[in-house]
Amino acid sequence: MIKFISLSAYILFSFLTVFPKNNQPKGLIIANGQMPSMSRDINNTIHIVYGSGDSILYISSKNGKTFTIPSLVAVLSKLQASAMRGPQIACVEGALVVTACTSQGNIYCYKKGLSEKWTDAQRINNRDESAKEGLMALGADGLNVYAIWLGVKSTKGQNVYGSKSIDGGKTWIKDILVYVSPDGTVCECCKPSVAIKGNKVYVMFRNFISGNRDLYLIESGDTGKTFGKAKKLGNGSWKLSGCPMDGGGLVIDKNGNPESVWRREGKIYSAIPDKPEKEIGKGRGCSIESLMNKSIYAWSENGIVTVLKPDGMIIQLGKGNLPLIKAINEKQVICVWENEKQICEALLEL
Repeated sequence: MIKFISLSAYILFSFLTVFPKNNQPKGLIIANGQMPSMSRDINNTIHIVYGSGDSILYISSKNGKTFTIPSLVAVLSKLQASAMRGPQIACVEGALVVTACTSQGNIYCYKKGLSEKWTDAQRINNRDESAKEGLMALGADGLNVYAIWLGVKSTKGQNVYGSKSIDGGKTWIKDILVYVSPDGTVCECCKPSVAIKGNKVYVMFRNFISGNRDLYLIESGDTGKTFGKAKKLGNGSWKLSGCPMDGGGLVIDKNGNPESVWRREGKIYSAIPDKPEKEIGKGRGCSIESLMNKSIYAWSENGIVTVLKPDGMIIQLGKGNLPLIKAINEKQVICVWENEKQICEALLEL
């Protein structure tokens, strides 16, 4: 029998610990941990993984109001779960796939059928300790799964690498070099993004060319076997000597078109390929969801989680950073974020 955390059991606790005084509480503490990753299956069930010490933990919700008690995916020695680094989850046909990276730079995969236990760890990266930054992303569509990460070069800098599975994460094809910057390295500490629809695989990453740390998008039309030419997103540039540690978010809309959101300096922009960027707010750590070809955005502004709805309404949910947003149905979205080593969530009406 599945046990659930009651909303009423936490509402007072949420008010006292998550939200500033005199603000209406809109969120709920659902777990203790760091760096949540979220995915939705075809039945609109929300699946979340996160890190706590060396443990990879999992919870789920069918309605965005109550969540299962945390269960253990695996214990992975020296798990990376901080500063955009953490376990990733994707839904495939009849199963869940989770990836996680160690501080030594190795990425491992775990899979679970609906009524099965999590499988033993399977390493994805072929070169030993090649993902030491721990910055990775995971996407899936049907049985196609694609993992992307920043991989260290033999001397100095980072390249973008990827590996795919065509059997729902059961086996993985040898990783490939997705992108090499002509200036020797991509931005070293910004998490990449990946989104899949049919045979199309889109990868977004922050590049480092001529001193500019701008977002680029690269596309594959053969489920990630090969990739085309990387294209810069937006018209402006951000010349910066240090890494901003802010990767942005990527989604594919109902018509199969990629949409992105990212930070340049202190502003948040949305952009689609070959079009000027659009400023939507101020802050950092942003994500995006597309629902019925309408975009919903989330980011952190001055340490407060902020959501921009399609109607232009801005909602502030409480203290935290790196929010993720996902549609549950045509009328509701769930926002999940981290605050002081606790996982918080809010269910929003559109």
